[in-house]
Amino acid sequence: MKTRSSGLTVPRRCRSLRAQANQYKVINTNHFKTPDNRFNAVSFRQTSPPTALPFAMADHDRPVTGYPAPPTSNGYPTTTAYPYAAQPQHNHAAYFNVSTNLHYSNPYINQQRATFLHRIFAVFIGCVIIIGTIVFITWLVLRPQAPQFRIETLTLTNFNVTSNSLISGNWDARFIVRNPNSKITLCYDHVEAAIFYKSDSIAETAVPPFVQGKKNETAVRATFASMSAYVGDRNDINSERARGTVDFNLRMVARVRFKAGAWWARRRILRIYCPNVSVGVSANSSSGSLTGGSKQCRVGL
Repeated sequence: MKTRSSGLTVPRRCRSLRAQANQYKVINTNHFKTPDNRFNAVSFRQTSPPTALPFAMADHDRPVTGYPAPPTSNGYPTTTAYPYAAQPQHNHAAYFNVSTNLHYSNPYINQQRATFLHRIFAVFIGCVIIIGTIVFITWLVLRPQAPQFRIETLTLTNFNVTSNSLISGNWDARFIVRNPNSKITLCYDHVEAAIFYKSDSIAETAVPPFVQGKKNETAVRATFASMSAYVGDRNDINSERARGTVDFNLRMVARVRFKAGAWWARRRILRIYCPNVSVGVSANSSSGSLTGGSKQCRVGL
């Protein structure tokens, strides 16, 4: 038998199931484990004393009140279960700031790394600026200048050119070295000199080290000797001797240091080049000397 209320039909079996469900309350027991280390799904707790089964209700003709019953299908109500919300799981890795994802990038760590790199870059730029400022101020105060070289005399003895284009002879050169700096002393550690005919090397020699004071001029002597140096074309030398002069080139390489009080600069390589130094020697003579007076040399650092 069915009872109608507000135009809807509620079967007796639906009412009896609803009354039976109100006696129990589902509680979540996800946090309690069984001995075999597995979770229980749900447990039940009785909230009211047990009553008689709904099938034994005395008054079956009593109208149903309350919310309308859901529509029925084949005589049974269609219901939708509303489970209790599961209790949130505790993320211990997040609590202790430990990332469980290997590909996860912590923005706080990235920010710290970027800040550290910015500080290192700022310190580097600051050091460069400070060192550059010190060097610039030192340069303004000292105003270092390269020394000046000039060849004062050059004599040639025992000069001879064979038919095989071999040259022999002795050269004696005297240089005047001037230090134009008023606050810097020059220290020449190692000096080497060579004499050339055009691009062919004839002889080489070493000059003893020396120290040159401020605004000082120092005479440096270099002697060369050759027994059989080969030149490319002997006809060029013979044609020059026929004119009365032969041109030679002198080159020097020196390691020099600049000193101003307790300040020492690093060693610099000094290159001196004296081109087209004319020596008066005729075809019938084996000796000669510098012509045209002293000659200024080019100096490069």
